[in-house]
Formats: sequence, structure tokens, C-alpha cells
Amino acid sequence: MSFPFAHIAVGSRNPVKLAAVRAVVERIQPDARVEGVEVESGVPDQPMGDAETQRGARNRALAALQLTGAELAVGLEGGVVEVAEGRMRSCAWAVVVDRAGREGLGGSLSMPLPDSVAARIRAGEELGYAMDALANVVGTKHGRGAVGILTAGLIDRQGAYEPMVAYALAPWLAPAFFAEPPRADDQTGR
Repeated sequence: MSFPFAHIAVGSRNPVKLAAVRAVVERIQPDARVEGVEVESGVPDQPMGDAETQRGARNRALAALQLTGAELAVGLEGGVVEVAEGRMRSCAWAVVVDRAGREGLGGSLSMPLPDSVAARIRAGEELGYAMDALANVVGTKHGRGAVGILTAGLIDRQGAYEPMVAYALAPWLAPAFFAEPPRADDQTGR
């Protein structure tokens, strides 16, 4: 596998997001430099729905690419989704972009949220702060995350983010499968 990127930017300085990207990149390009930059997501602090959460991740990736000399940039965004019968679930998305305009998208971290947390979010609170209140802790979103609390430590936020970073990197990890199909005007005789 050829992964030619030596400098990768992350559209956040959140230590969990940086650690997730570093853990994945280290397995494919151990000497790559992963740099976190603080950027705006362009969506509310608590994104609602998959589309808004994806937009936040994309905005973060594009802003990180623009602010740095990196060849590749990653945006990570967590959100929540309203589901049937007044329930709510989590969502999280990663978007990876390169300087040629190629983009990859990966998602995971869909799990039910307690009704008490959903009520706090509907009242305007972010998921991380709602979880802080529920678990009587501070700094959930910069640590184990809601997923770490709600799975009793079976998986933490970094561990949940790593697969979606890998999913979003698929166009660069397996480029032969993402090659553009021949154009209709290609008259090579094949």
C-alpha cells in the first residue's frame, strides 16, 4: 500500500480527535506528521442530524487543509439524531480531503442516548455537557466521551473514532477501487 502523505492536518485540537487520527495514520505511515488546528465547524455546537454533522466534519477538514501546508486533512464531528418515538441517538462522521479535491466519508458511533440526556440536548445543551451532568464528571468530550460512559468503558471516544477515520481514508488506502470509470468519449478500443 502506498500512502504518500507526510503531513496530515486535523480540524481540531481536541486531544481525543487528534489521538484517533494519529492512531490510524501511525499504522499506515508511521513517520507522518499529524497537526491539529483550531477551526470552526460552521454548524451549531450541537449538530442535529447526520447531514448537519457531516457538513461540520467537511467544513473542519476543508478549513484545516486551507490553513496548513498539509497534503491531507481530516474533520471529525459528533452529533445527535432524533429517531422514532421521541428517542435520540448519537452520530459521528469523519471527512478526509486532499489538495486534488478528493473526499472520503466515514461514519460510526450510532448508539441510543438516555431520555434524560435527550431532554437536556433539546433544551440547548451539548451532548458532552449533558453527559457530564448525568455522570457527575467534567470533560466528557475531551476524554472517554458519551460512548465511554454509556458502554461502561467497553469502548471510549477515541476507539469509536478510529474506525470512521479509517473508513474515510478508503479512497487513499485502496485507490484502485475508487478509480474513475472510463469516460464515455474514451475511444481506446477496449
